[in-house]
Amino acid sequence: MPDTNEFKITQIVDNGQTVQLALIENVFTEPITQKQMIIENVSKKLDAETKEQVMPLLEAILQAQPTVNIKSYQQTQITISMPKSRYDGMGRPQVGNTIEINLKKI
Repeated sequence: MPDTNEFKITQIVDNGQTVQLALIENVFTEPITQKQMIIENVSKKLDAETKEQVMPLLEAILQAQPTVNIKSYQQTQITISMPKSRYDGMGRPQVGNTIEINLKKI
């Protein structure tokens, strides 16, 4: 696991002396459908001959089901409070910008 992770700023609260940053891990994932998960898991459990017989039936059954997209990764969210001078020293990043956090120091 890398020492630093990239986080996207989602909220900034500045009270004049301190700045609070709300961050979410900057991870890109592709949604996977429930149908894909079912087909992949059933396919792993069957031998070639049984798979050849069962998969067309399973795919026909799943065609009638609604498509449900599932996020495949739960993103980490953190909040950091710091003195305003430190925030200014970082270059005053804004909402939507990304910053790197050294996870070994948290």
